[in-house]
Amino acid sequence: MWSLNRIRPDLLLLLSLLLMIVLHPVLDHGTLRRLFTEMLIFVPVLLATLRLSQIKTRLWPSVSLMIAATGLAVLSNLWPNPVVIVAKWGALAVFFALTVVGLFSFLRNAREVTETHLFTAVSIYLLLGILWFSVYCAIDTYQPGSILQGGSLLEHRENQLLYFSLITLSTIGYGDIVPVGPEVRMLAALEGIVGVLYVAITVAILVSAFHAPRDRT
Repeated sequence: MWSLNRIRPDLLLLLSLLLMIVLHPVLDHGTLRRLFTEMLIFVPVLLATLRLSQIKTRLWPSVSLMIAATGLAVLSNLWPNPVVIVAKWGALAVFFALTVVGLFSFLRNAREVTETHLFTAVSIYLLLGILWFSVYCAIDTYQPGSILQGGSLLEHRENQLLYFSLITLSTIGYGDIVPVGPEVRMLAALEGIVGVLYVAITVAILVSAFHAPRDRT
């Protein structure tokens, strides 16, 4: 019989993040598809809250931000005011930041490496990309033209900003989409630095935890 104990929020969170990233460019066309995309981003939000509740860290702030972001998302679809949209992305950015901090605390305290730690490590990396994606969306909504593609405004804004965030985090930087505002440039530079440091620090943590049980025997 199926049991709640068999549910793996760590694996489900990772799969939901991958699904959102893969489906985002496919669904970023047409009103109904974009509405589904809007709903799709809240699947990782819900699963991240469930994951934080599992490790008992920063639950109530995360729940409050999840409710606020959901309410603002519904309001932004009914009344697409730039202030409401910026507030929605701002709430999501703070939520993802708290999630990253909470999950990284779990990772840092690892005494041995399990599947859960590996899934969590990859999820944190993807969450960092989505965190910056949310910030870019807020900035580009408040000040259109802060990020350009080929010198022009972004055609499919959210799809392009998600792509821009991920290639910046991985320090690939093709140069097809560029930040032009000084604030966005610094944020993009900071994202690249965080992406490199996260990989280095996480590898060190996991290697240390992997060898710890052997050292104690």
